[in-house]
Amino acid sequence: MAELFGKAQHSVTHLELRDTYGHGGPSYQAWREGASIEQIIEFDPIEPWVNLVRANVDRGVTFRRARVISEPVSDYIRFEHAATPHSNLAGGEQVRWLPRPKAAGLALPGCDFWQLDDGLVCFVFQSGDGDPVGYDLVDESAVAKLCSSAFEAVWERALDHAEYNPA
Repeated sequence: MAELFGKAQHSVTHLELRDTYGHGGPSYQAWREGASIEQIIEFDPIEPWVNLVRANVDRGVTFRRARVISEPVSDYIRFEHAATPHSNLAGGEQVRWLPRPKAAGLALPGCDFWQLDDGLVCFVFQSGDGDPVGYDLVDESAVAKLCSSAFEAVWERALDHAEYNPA
């Protein structure tokens, strides 16, 4: 991701549309077993991600992440919400949450994506169980416009992380 983000001049956006991402890895499993986010950070450092984002934010690139989520939220989303101050906000990302019913009527791509400067799109594909299965970089203007407008529509309706309490 470092190489991809290094190409951004002004903005990086990320739209997440799933309620779970695979088995969530060791951090999620530890959280489910009762570990606090602070304890998890000790054995599963998030510093590389936070530092990557911070380095790009420091050079003037805005990072925004929008999550479209079902309510009541899944355990995974509850975990993500708890971890967001440490894993996303700490690096300078802005994060918003949109309950799925409020996304009704929006034209959204069929999968998660990253987008750089309202142009290049990196689609992220997962299996039905949420495990990563691949990526596709697309540099077509019609796709870029679709993704940019979808992200902005979600962003406009979504709640800032500080305002959203998982149901």
